[in-house]
Amino acid sequence: MGNTIGVLFKLTTFGESHGKAIGGIIEGCPPHIVWDESFILSRMERRRAGFTLGSTPRQEEDIPEFLSGIYQGKTTGAPIAFVITNRDQRPSDYSQAFDKIRPGHAAYAWEQRYGIFDPRGGGRASARETAARVAAGAVAELFLRQFNIEIGAYVSHLGPIAMAKNEWFADEKIYQSPVRCPDPEIEKDMIDHLSNLEKEGETAGGIVHCIIRNCPAGLGDPIFDKLQASLAHAMLSIPAAKGFQYGEGFRSINMLGSVYNDIPNLKNGKIDFATNHAGGIAGGISNGQDIYFDVAFRPVSSVRKPQPTITRSGEPTMWLPTGRHDVTVVPRAVPIVASMAALVIADHLLRWQSIKPH
Repeated sequence: MGNTIGVLFKLTTFGESHGKAIGGIIEGCPPHIVWDESFILSRMERRRAGFTLGSTPRQEEDIPEFLSGIYQGKTTGAPIAFVITNRDQRPSDYSQAFDKIRPGHAAYAWEQRYGIFDPRGGGRASARETAARVAAGAVAELFLRQFNIEIGAYVSHLGPIAMAKNEWFADEKIYQSPVRCPDPEIEKDMIDHLSNLEKEGETAGGIVHCIIRNCPAGLGDPIFDKLQASLAHAMLSIPAAKGFQYGEGFRSINMLGSVYNDIPNLKNGKIDFATNHAGGIAGGISNGQDIYFDVAFRPVSSVRKPQPTITRSGEPTMWLPTGRHDVTVVPRAVPIVASMAALVIADHLLRWQSIKPH
């Protein structure tokens, strides 16, 4: 199983949606990083259910217990292991899954791969696993603080509702919004859209926009570990993620080459660019500009409507709505996208430091 991401700064996660716990092991975190547990908990709070509109009623404290790798308020360079206990479990909600194939979910495909699948809430395929990613991403951010690297993410699209322009916003503006959208007018439309969908028993997808600031030039390992390839790998590993584009992405097909090119100039003795169509990455390597990208998420499969399916013996039947589910995962995906970006940048920063001239 591909449970590990990263080369030098590595995360391995474990656990299932309704198992006893989830957790992770972080390898390669440098020593002497000042430990800030309150910062880590603040990042965990951002992902918790109940703090965004349309989220599942399931309530988990999501307080990671760190077991190793920290001494006297600093990281030691040893593996950092942590566990997050699952407390609000209701596996009985998924009793249908023992006899029926659940529409839109991973059970059938996983069974073809492994011959067995834990059907309780999606098991290992559940987005519950992403709590471990957010904990590890917060640790990566503690490392990135030393380089003044900032990562911001927010909801730019929710269903058909979209922001007209993407730019940097302060975290306070993003996280005061119940849909994690920093534009007050668009936020209202998104809230109305979610309200209507909830009444209909339907769900919505959307896009999370992410910006990485103050990233040094030189990060990325061509040919197969280009920075954008690592970011795409990380983002598309998030449950329900269906698309990734960086820079102008698919929008660039309508641009002329002379317009798309980011022309360099000298400003205050440093290379500068008047535009940033390439999203801060050229030839697979960061060029010092802001890195920006979009991650598209599909609608949640667990709708509150009966849906046709078949039993495991092939007989037609209906999947009946049960359990606790999100109307949309997009607002809760915001801190997950930011955390995965932190893990990728931390890993590539260490790779760059290992080869750059001193």
